[in-house]
Amino acid sequence: MQTVVCLDMEGVLVPEIWIAFAEAVGVPELKRTTRDEPDYDKLMRFRLDLLREHGLGLNQIQQTIAAIDPLPGAKDFLDKLRAQTNVLILSDTFEQFAKPLMKKLGWPSLFCNELVVAEDGTITDYRMRCQKSKLTTVKALQSCGFTTVAAGDSFNDLAMIEASRAGFLFRTTEAIKKDYPQYPAYEDFDDFYEAIIAVL
Repeated sequence: MQTVVCLDMEGVLVPEIWIAFAEAVGVPELKRTTRDEPDYDKLMRFRLDLLREHGLGLNQIQQTIAAIDPLPGAKDFLDKLRAQTNVLILSDTFEQFAKPLMKKLGWPSLFCNELVVAEDGTITDYRMRCQKSKLTTVKALQSCGFTTVAAGDSFNDLAMIEASRAGFLFRTTEAIKKDYPQYPAYEDFDDFYEAIIAVL
Protein backbone atom coordinates (compact mmCIF):
# COMPACT_ATOMS: atom_id res chain seq x y z
CA MET A 1 0.00 0.00 0.00
CA GLN A 2 1.42 3.37 -1.00
CA THR A 3 1.92 6.09 1.58
CA VAL A 4 1.33 9.82 1.18
CA VAL A 5 3.04 12.13 3.66
CA CYS A 6 0.80 15.16 4.24
CA LEU A 7 2.61 18.23 5.54
CA ASP A 8 1.44 21.63 6.68
CA MET A 9 3.27 24.54 5.03
CA GLU A 10 3.46 27.64 7.25
CA GLY A 11 5.50 27.15 10.40
CA VAL A 12 6.76 23.80 9.08
CA LEU A 13 8.40 24.57 5.73
CA VAL A 14 8.19 28.36 5.49
CA PRO A 15 7.78 31.16 8.03
CA GLU A 16 4.28 32.25 8.96
CA ILE A 17 3.19 34.65 6.20
CA TRP A 18 0.80 36.67 8.37
CA ILE A 19 3.45 37.18 11.06
CA ALA A 20 5.96 38.42 8.46
CA PHE A 21 3.33 40.73 6.98
CA ALA A 22 2.29 42.05 10.40
CA GLU A 23 5.91 42.97 11.10
CA ALA A 24 6.36 44.54 7.66
CA VAL A 25 3.32 46.84 7.96
CA GLY A 26 3.37 47.45 11.70
CA VAL A 27 0.00 45.88 12.54
CA PRO A 28 0.78 43.48 15.40
CA GLU A 29 -2.79 42.15 15.60
CA LEU A 30 -2.19 40.40 12.26
CA LYS A 31 0.33 38.11 13.99
CA ARG A 32 -2.56 35.96 15.21
CA THR A 33 -2.38 32.53 13.51
CA THR A 34 -3.92 29.06 13.67
CA ARG A 35 -1.58 28.37 16.58
CA ASP A 36 -3.60 30.91 18.55
CA GLU A 37 -7.11 30.56 17.10
CA PRO A 38 -8.64 27.10 16.42
CA ASP A 39 -11.64 28.57 14.53
CA TYR A 40 -10.27 29.31 11.04
CA ASP A 41 -13.27 31.27 9.81
CA LYS A 42 -13.16 33.49 12.90
CA LEU A 43 -9.43 34.05 12.32
CA MET A 44 -9.88 34.95 8.64
CA ARG A 45 -12.79 37.34 9.33
CA PHE A 46 -10.59 39.03 11.94
CA ARG A 47 -7.77 39.35 9.39
CA LEU A 48 -10.01 40.69 6.62
CA ASP A 49 -11.47 43.30 8.98
CA LEU A 50 -7.96 44.43 9.93
CA LEU A 51 -6.88 44.64 6.29
CA ARG A 52 -9.90 46.83 5.49
CA GLU A 53 -9.32 48.99 8.55
CA HIS A 54 -5.71 49.68 7.57
CA GLY A 55 -6.28 49.93 3.80
CA LEU A 56 -4.09 46.92 3.04
CA GLY A 57 -4.59 44.55 0.11
CA LEU A 58 -3.15 41.63 -1.82
CA ASN A 59 -0.36 43.64 -3.45
CA GLN A 60 1.19 44.60 -0.12
CA ILE A 61 0.99 41.00 1.16
CA GLN A 62 2.59 39.67 -2.04
CA GLN A 63 5.44 42.16 -1.66
CA THR A 64 6.14 40.70 1.79
CA ILE A 65 5.91 37.12 0.48
CA ALA A 66 8.44 37.88 -2.28
CA ALA A 67 11.05 38.45 0.43
CA ILE A 68 10.25 35.26 2.40
CA ASP A 69 12.54 32.25 2.06
CA PRO A 70 11.80 28.68 3.19
CA LEU A 71 12.99 27.79 6.68
CA PRO A 72 16.66 26.75 6.71
CA GLY A 73 16.88 23.07 5.73
CA ALA A 74 13.27 22.85 4.51
CA LYS A 75 14.04 22.37 0.81
CA ASP A 76 16.70 19.70 1.48
CA PHE A 77 14.28 17.93 3.82
CA LEU A 78 11.54 17.98 1.17
CA ASP A 79 13.87 16.83 -1.59
CA LYS A 80 15.02 13.86 0.48
CA LEU A 81 11.51 12.96 1.54
CA ARG A 82 10.08 13.23 -1.99
CA ALA A 83 12.80 10.84 -3.19
CA GLN A 84 11.46 8.23 -0.74
CA THR A 85 7.66 8.64 -0.83
CA ASN A 86 4.71 10.70 -2.06
CA VAL A 87 4.50 14.10 -0.39
CA LEU A 88 1.52 16.47 -0.44
CA ILE A 89 1.48 19.90 1.17
CA LEU A 90 -1.93 20.57 2.72
CA SER A 91 -2.26 24.21 3.73
CA ASP A 92 -4.95 26.67 4.69
CA THR A 93 -3.00 29.36 2.86
CA PHE A 94 -4.12 30.72 -0.51
CA GLU A 95 -3.05 30.23 -4.11
CA GLN A 96 -2.28 33.94 -4.38
CA PHE A 97 0.21 33.62 -1.51
CA ALA A 98 1.81 30.25 -2.10
CA LYS A 99 3.16 30.20 -5.66
CA PRO A 100 6.47 32.06 -5.03
CA LEU A 101 7.11 29.87 -1.99
CA MET A 102 6.42 26.66 -3.94
CA LYS A 103 8.96 27.78 -6.53
CA LYS A 104 11.61 28.21 -3.81
CA LEU A 105 10.74 24.72 -2.47
CA GLY A 106 11.13 23.04 -5.87
CA TRP A 107 7.41 22.91 -6.81
CA PRO A 108 6.06 20.26 -4.42
CA SER A 109 2.37 19.36 -4.78
CA LEU A 110 0.18 21.79 -2.84
CA PHE A 111 -3.54 21.80 -2.03
CA CYS A 112 -4.71 25.13 -0.59
CA ASN A 113 -7.51 27.71 -0.74
CA GLU A 114 -8.30 30.83 -2.73
CA LEU A 115 -8.80 34.49 -1.93
CA VAL A 116 -11.58 36.58 -3.46
CA VAL A 117 -9.89 39.77 -4.65
CA ALA A 118 -11.45 42.91 -6.11
CA GLU A 119 -9.92 44.67 -9.13
CA ASP A 120 -8.22 47.21 -6.87
CA GLY A 121 -6.48 44.43 -4.91
CA THR A 122 -8.82 44.55 -1.90
CA ILE A 123 -9.31 41.08 -0.41
CA THR A 124 -13.06 40.79 0.01
CA ASP A 125 -13.45 37.15 1.04
CA TYR A 126 -11.88 33.70 0.87
CA ARG A 127 -12.94 30.30 -0.46
CA MET A 128 -12.02 27.05 1.24
CA ARG A 129 -11.29 24.21 -1.19
CA CYS A 130 -13.64 22.09 0.89
CA GLN A 131 -14.89 21.93 4.47
CA LYS A 132 -12.24 20.77 6.96
CA SER A 133 -9.90 20.69 3.99
CA LYS A 134 -6.93 18.90 5.56
CA LEU A 135 -9.00 16.15 7.18
CA THR A 136 -11.24 15.79 4.10
CA THR A 137 -8.20 15.41 1.84
CA VAL A 138 -6.58 12.81 4.09
CA LYS A 139 -9.80 10.80 4.17
CA ALA A 140 -10.12 11.07 0.38
CA LEU A 141 -6.58 9.75 -0.05
CA GLN A 142 -7.37 6.87 2.29
CA SER A 143 -10.53 6.08 0.31
CA CYS A 144 -8.30 5.73 -2.77
CA GLY A 145 -6.19 3.11 -0.99
CA PHE A 146 -3.35 5.31 0.27
CA THR A 147 -1.96 5.21 3.78
CA THR A 148 -1.37 8.68 5.20
CA VAL A 149 1.26 10.07 7.54
CA ALA A 150 0.64 13.67 8.61
CA ALA A 151 2.54 16.44 10.35
CA GLY A 152 1.98 20.06 11.28
CA ASP A 153 2.34 22.68 13.97
CA SER A 154 -1.11 24.15 14.63
CA PHE A 155 -4.65 23.44 15.79
CA ASN A 156 -5.86 23.11 12.19
CA ASP A 157 -3.41 20.22 11.60
CA LEU A 158 -4.59 18.04 14.46
CA ALA A 159 -7.55 16.44 12.66
CA MET A 160 -5.43 15.17 9.77
CA ILE A 161 -2.76 13.98 12.21
CA GLU A 162 -5.35 12.10 14.29
CA ALA A 163 -6.84 10.47 11.17
CA SER A 164 -3.49 9.23 9.82
CA ARG A 165 -1.60 6.02 10.51
CA ALA A 166 1.21 8.06 12.06
CA GLY A 167 1.35 11.71 13.02
CA PHE A 168 3.95 14.20 14.14
CA LEU A 169 4.20 17.73 15.46
CA PHE A 170 6.94 19.97 14.11
CA ARG A 171 8.04 23.25 15.70
CA THR A 172 4.73 23.54 17.49
CA THR A 173 3.81 25.39 20.67
CA GLU A 174 4.46 24.11 24.17
CA ALA A 175 0.69 24.19 24.82
CA ILE A 176 -0.08 21.89 21.88
CA LYS A 177 2.75 19.54 22.88
CA LYS A 178 1.34 19.37 26.39
CA ASP A 179 -2.24 18.75 25.22
CA TYR A 180 -1.25 16.14 22.59
CA PRO A 181 1.63 14.19 24.14
CA GLN A 182 0.76 11.12 22.03
CA TYR A 183 2.32 12.77 18.96
CA PRO A 184 6.12 12.94 18.80
CA ALA A 185 7.30 16.54 18.47
CA TYR A 186 10.43 17.60 16.58
CA GLU A 187 12.38 20.82 16.13
CA ASP A 188 15.11 19.66 13.73
CA PHE A 189 14.58 18.66 10.08
CA ASP A 190 17.06 15.75 10.24
CA ASP A 191 15.31 14.18 13.24
CA PHE A 192 11.92 14.86 11.64
CA TYR A 193 12.99 13.14 8.41
CA GLU A 194 14.28 10.07 10.26
CA ALA A 195 11.06 9.80 12.24
CA ILE A 196 8.92 9.89 9.09
CA ILE A 197 11.10 7.39 7.26
CA ALA A 198 10.85 5.01 10.22
CA VAL A 199 7.06 4.74 9.87
CA LEU A 200 6.86 4.37 6.08
